[in-house]
Amino acid sequence: MTHLLEVEDLQVKFALRFGELTAIDGISFTLDKGERLGLVGESGAGKSVTGFAIINLLSKPGYISGGRVLFNGQELNRLQDEAMRDIRGNHIGMIFQDPMMTLNPVLSIGTQMVETLYAHGNISRKDAEKIALEKLQKVQIPSPEKRLKQYPHEFSGGMRQRIVIAIALITDPDLIIADEPTTALDVTIQAEIMDLLLSLCESEDMGLILITHDLAVVSQVTKKIAVMYAGKIVEAGLTEAVITEPKHPYTQGLIKALPGGLQPGSRLNQIPGMMPTLTDIPPGCAFHPRCTISDSKCEEKTPMLVSINDQNRMVACHMVKA
Repeated sequence: MTHLLEVEDLQVKFALRFGELTAIDGISFTLDKGERLGLVGESGAGKSVTGFAIINLLSKPGYISGGRVLFNGQELNRLQDEAMRDIRGNHIGMIFQDPMMTLNPVLSIGTQMVETLYAHGNISRKDAEKIALEKLQKVQIPSPEKRLKQYPHEFSGGMRQRIVIAIALITDPDLIIADEPTTALDVTIQAEIMDLLLSLCESEDMGLILITHDLAVVSQVTKKIAVMYAGKIVEAGLTEAVITEPKHPYTQGLIKALPGGLQPGSRLNQIPGMMPTLTDIPPGCAFHPRCTISDSKCEEKTPMLVSINDQNRMVACHMVKA
């Protein structure tokens, strides 16, 4: 069976004057049509770099140094720029973190949506405007005919994010990569945007990769989850199982740090220390300096991602029994 997306032993490096730094170190996962995957971890874990690598948007000095990315069986990292542009946009859409950085402030929303359609196929302006109007309606923008003529600064943060989603959907892609799509929004608007993404994935049978640091958001939206740390996947499995019974100490720490369930006046739990930088990734298990259960083996040998209990759960930890 061919998966919609297959990431096999993906490695990403940054070639700098003083040497090469490894940002993504051999990660693998699959996604089927209509399936939703959450990539979770702190800032610096490699989540966004993974998203950019999938659609070949890594800027120099970053490059894919190993592994494969296959979309419907086609190896994306071997495609020429023109062929990749056809995949990117037509078949894979991306929602970026900050809509104000994504949208052009001097062009109307309608112009930006129409130009997106022009860039990906031959279409008349009348038909392009009709599709743009339909997509604004789909993301629940009120008075869409009027909104097409307005500029990004005339919208609230939540409405701008809906427009970015509409642009990502405008070519009816098979896969959406959403990179922290609710970072700059308040809690109420975050919930609305995530509900919108979920309903669109279900109605359009789209695959979704949700990149986020927020486990609470992932638990509401995705079916599968992959927890990343220092460029590696340290735990992966069905979202409900990982959230309710985390195995890796890092995943456990992330869940304990969630504010839900805290008693009034109690302190928020936190993982000691910080994510290591690319220039200072420790030997062995990269998490061992922050881990409360590590031993000498963790400091010397890098743990492999292996199946435990059943094939749906994988963990990279010396202290967790297979």
